Amino acid sequence: MQFRIADTFTDSLARLTGDEQKAVKTTAFDLQLNPAHPGMSLHRIEQSKDKNFWSVRAGSDIRLIVHRTENSLLLCYVDHHDKAYDWAARRKLQTHPATGAAQLVEVRETVQQVVVPVYVQTDLPLAHGPGAPAKLLFANRPDDELLGYGVPAEWLADVKAATEDSLLALADHLPAEAAEALLELATGGKPRVPVPAAATANPFDHPDAQRRFRVMANVAELEAALNFPWDKWTVFLHPEQRQWVERDYTGPARVSGSAGTGKTVVALHRAAHLARTHPDARVLLTTFSDTLASALHTQLKKLVSSEPKLAERIDVHSLNAIGLRLYKAQHGAATLASRVAVRQMLEHASKAVGGHKFSLHFLLTEWEQIVDAWQLARWEDYRDVTRLGRKTRLPEPQRAVLWAIFEQVRTALTGQKLITHAAMFTMLADSKHAPFDFAVVDEAQDLSVAHLRFLAALGAHRPDALFFAGDLGQRIFQQPFSWKSVGVDIRGRSRTLRINYRTSHQIRQQADRLLGDQSLDVDGNAEIRSDTVSVFNGPPPVIRVTKSESEEIKAVGAWLAEQEEVGVLPQEFGVFVRSPAQLERARAAVAASGMPFKVLDEHAETAVGHVSIATMHLAKGLEFRAVAVMACDDEVMPLQERIETVGDDADLHEVYETERHLLYVACTRARDQLLVTGVEPASEFLDDFRQGIHA
Repeated sequence: MQFRIADTFTDSLARLTGDEQKAVKTTAFDLQLNPAHPGMSLHRIEQSKDKNFWSVRAGSDIRLIVHRTENSLLLCYVDHHDKAYDWAARRKLQTHPATGAAQLVEVRETVQQVVVPVYVQTDLPLAHGPGAPAKLLFANRPDDELLGYGVPAEWLADVKAATEDSLLALADHLPAEAAEALLELATGGKPRVPVPAAATANPFDHPDAQRRFRVMANVAELEAALNFPWDKWTVFLHPEQRQWVERDYTGPARVSGSAGTGKTVVALHRAAHLARTHPDARVLLTTFSDTLASALHTQLKKLVSSEPKLAERIDVHSLNAIGLRLYKAQHGAATLASRVAVRQMLEHASKAVGGHKFSLHFLLTEWEQIVDAWQLARWEDYRDVTRLGRKTRLPEPQRAVLWAIFEQVRTALTGQKLITHAAMFTMLADSKHAPFDFAVVDEAQDLSVAHLRFLAALGAHRPDALFFAGDLGQRIFQQPFSWKSVGVDIRGRSRTLRINYRTSHQIRQQADRLLGDQSLDVDGNAEIRSDTVSVFNGPPPVIRVTKSESEEIKAVGAWLAEQEEVGVLPQEFGVFVRSPAQLERARAAVAASGMPFKVLDEHAETAVGHVSIATMHLAKGLEFRAVAVMACDDEVMPLQERIETVGDDADLHEVYETERHLLYVACTRARDQLLVTGVEPASEFLDDFRQGIHA
């Protein structure tokens, strides 16, 4: 007998209390081991349109809803008795007549009307004028076309009557593939029509069905499914993303997309695909930080858990970690120069050559972003270099003074037998030894010049050798620079992911206002976020600007307590602030809510039963059901300390850009609920963020 689990089951399980979940898991394990056991209390749900729906008792008032046939058993839903029976009465499992995919369909006649929630506000580019009748979005679409997108036949009339005001509410009643296709049509796109399955094909094997139903081969797989949210344990790959994972590329390729569009998942599947299709190859799966690399390693283990030999050929390390390992193998152990040591060398050299005109901050950034990054070894190189991303103009006499300082630093490094990361990766790039056949890079927007030079040498212009995933809107650590200049040209091989399944439409819509509709890299490649489509709704973000820190702490504490009352668990909360200086405000707010908390360090390891508190720089790779972003005050966001270190004739644009990106990263960690707070006078960024919502 095939034993399957549906995404609706794990979603509903997560809403139960801890004790209720334990009882449900025990019952689920018993069902898998012996569905026909006489101790199983199964009852057919007579009021359901689908006569294969049964209830299973798991405690006095908890009922599992299962779909049972002679050859299969599917865990569909779990809730308290009346709610569980009501869910089953309004659903049926069917095979879509056009696509051939198995679908859990809401029975249309059980829905009195599609109610548009008061929070639904769309940004679809189809607005009708004041007083004009709402435009029907799909009235002229043929039935066959809509059926081809996976719309259930009984919902065709509702789809044809949909307007921009009702579409998002209607989408909640439809299978995911149908909802996504309609949202794409409404925003001017052209959805891909899947090839219909053969009449004899198993409807559960269809790619759309595999998004929501999984076969549980053994108790271990079922345990993993019940312990993690659906998209975590399956490492969910959207059908639209599969084409970019499995395509052959003639050179370096990149996928981009706003937060929540699945770039990391694409990177994971790309690494597995390369290892699977090249049995003798070694694949490097990497990113710029140890924390993110650890998260990648955890997710990869879930993805290839049934293919241990495949996992052995995929190395998962941060770039710095793999750099140190390779350098040691080729040149011996490296002693890396710390940033503090380089700062001291710059300060000493500046005093020695009379470079008092330049601030220590300017010297450090000029060294890191120009001299060391590009490994400039001669005066002529520095004199003629294009200082991309450095807006301060430097006449040649000033460059000569600066070069005298930097030469002393280079001499000091050599004398102390120290090496910088940039020098290490440059030496590795010059090596003829290629330890990996393919490299897949996540969070590519924060790669350094040296990292990319090393990767370019690793790829050596070979087909499929380099694959990048990233988002320019989340660049918070590195200055922009030309990838082409170091040998990585992605023109014609760059794609933008547009389906956002992690963040609600309302949160995504507001967060995108911080960045604009499009981002361009230095080489002119565009990342367009205006046509991104979120596939579920939620309430709009809440902005609160208070008169004092104590008032802000009280407001955030009350909001956290309210969310906990409606079912958000402590580990489903994230609270972010700009810098360590604001962490105490976050601690006080969570303490006011009465929930325990954990302040995350650079490992970013969350804890069950605890609210996570962190600075915005540690938010990468995390996601929570509800997020509070605190302390968005005028001199905190953007950080006044950063502004004060910029030279008089420097352009503040880059500081403001990365500060905006930080706020964007923090806000897009939220799935369903987002609160943004600050103390008067609040950050100017909130003026952009609050457009279209009420504080």
